[in-house]
Amino acid sequence: MSPESLQTVSLALAQERSVDAVLRRIVEGLTSQTGVALARVWLLAPGDICATCPMRSECPDHTRCLHLAASQGKPSKKSDDWSRLDGAFRRFPLGVRKVGRVAALGVPIFIKEVSRDMGEFARPEWIKDEGIRSFGCQPLVFRGEILGALAIFNRSPCDDASFAWLRAFADHAAVALANSRAFAEIERLREQLELENSYLREEVREVGPSAGRLIGESPALRHVVQQLDLVAPTGANVLIVGESGTGKELVAREIHERSLRRHKAMIRVNCASIPRDLFESEFFGHVKGAFTGALRDRAGRFQVADGGTLFLDEVGEIPLDLQGKLLRAIQEGQFERVGEDVPRTVDVRLVAATHRDLTGEVKAGRFREDLYYRLSVFPIRVPPLRERPADIPLLAAHFVESASKRLNLPRARLTRADVDRLTAYDWPGNIRELQNVIERAVIVSRGGQLQLDALLPTPAAGRSPVPASASPAVLSDAALRQRNRENLEVALRECGGRIYGPEGAAARLGIKPTTLASRLKALGITRPRDR
Repeated sequence: MSPESLQTVSLALAQERSVDAVLRRIVEGLTSQTGVALARVWLLAPGDICATCPMRSECPDHTRCLHLAASQGKPSKKSDDWSRLDGAFRRFPLGVRKVGRVAALGVPIFIKEVSRDMGEFARPEWIKDEGIRSFGCQPLVFRGEILGALAIFNRSPCDDASFAWLRAFADHAAVALANSRAFAEIERLREQLELENSYLREEVREVGPSAGRLIGESPALRHVVQQLDLVAPTGANVLIVGESGTGKELVAREIHERSLRRHKAMIRVNCASIPRDLFESEFFGHVKGAFTGALRDRAGRFQVADGGTLFLDEVGEIPLDLQGKLLRAIQEGQFERVGEDVPRTVDVRLVAATHRDLTGEVKAGRFREDLYYRLSVFPIRVPPLRERPADIPLLAAHFVESASKRLNLPRARLTRADVDRLTAYDWPGNIRELQNVIERAVIVSRGGQLQLDALLPTPAAGRSPVPASASPAVLSDAALRQRNRENLEVALRECGGRIYGPEGAAARLGIKPTTLASRLKALGITRPRDR
């Protein structure tokens, strides 16, 4: 081997950034040397073919072994292909045979005359047929860590000086491999950041500037918040159910923001908007050329959400025959890109939402029961707006404020009559409908009183409004205490005498359980089960 030639190859290695390019340069550079018949590189990696590996019986540790990563040579028969990586020696157990011992101990092996040590080789007939005279194997070591092993088979004698140059070359190769792996990791993190930024920009466009925190003080909303406080820090999968427009996505964002994953992104997938043929690609990604139109590698939503939260909006719209692939990814935390057979592992928390009755869909055979139970570890029901009329004034004021700022219009005035009018309506479109009505009214009003006459049905279409001019009757202290007493007794009866918990009377009344217990004691009320 020529020292000058090896130096040239070492300089070329330093210019490469990808692992594959470095490996190719190593074996091509070595086989270009006079007398070198075959050059190979094995790298340490997890065990993957243990069940079929021909050296399984010799392997002391099935967790990792040497993988053949690069091979190049000059066979005497043109029909032979020495660049293949799937031959009999594609794996070497650590500590087994020459290559395995070099990688396990970090000590090189040099055989000047193989004819004297034919017992060291698994295929002595191949050694004779190819005229192999000498063999050398060097460990690839970077900062004290063994990365793998480099081996050459020579058709000419190899002296100690040449083997010493091979040691120096192996050190350069190890540095180049370590650097290329570092560059690959940097590139992976850069792509991950770009993907997250791209998805987040998409989210900003879709969600709009009106997105915010939960607004309201009604008992129904307080019950939802209590459930959020319970489940958000746990990491359990959550299924959010409710009518369209009730704010299920906002609840999902609250779960993410209150969780331990809040420093990572929440990636949203609208399952109803994904074309059937692109479902796998959207969720799991694809490689270039996997199908028509796949012009480059693309990461899926599972990969982008790694370490964070994946929000499956309208999960009930996923076709039945595709639900099994989603279930596998959830159960095993692994997936494969379309057109690729390399499993990828992710750590993702699932939060799903639907307006469908999934239990009914399961009974009808349109939704997998096992997938339903995987998603609904902790179900949360978001109440429709008609069940939380006390929140309508707060929501209306918020939408007036936000719409005025966003549309650059003077702030419209929300009167008591407007609030009564809004509260009297049933809002079949829920919060989304309320927001749209308020925005249209802000545009029409131009800074004056909110104009709702042309935007809402007559009061007969909803609940009867409370007249703005009507004054409530004045109650005596005794009558007020009696009314409070009756209200507490009704709440206790409906809750079976239960005070604590999400189904207790305190949650129904929107007060703390200790406060309710004090009021019961002050009024001399006993619970039904205490009587």
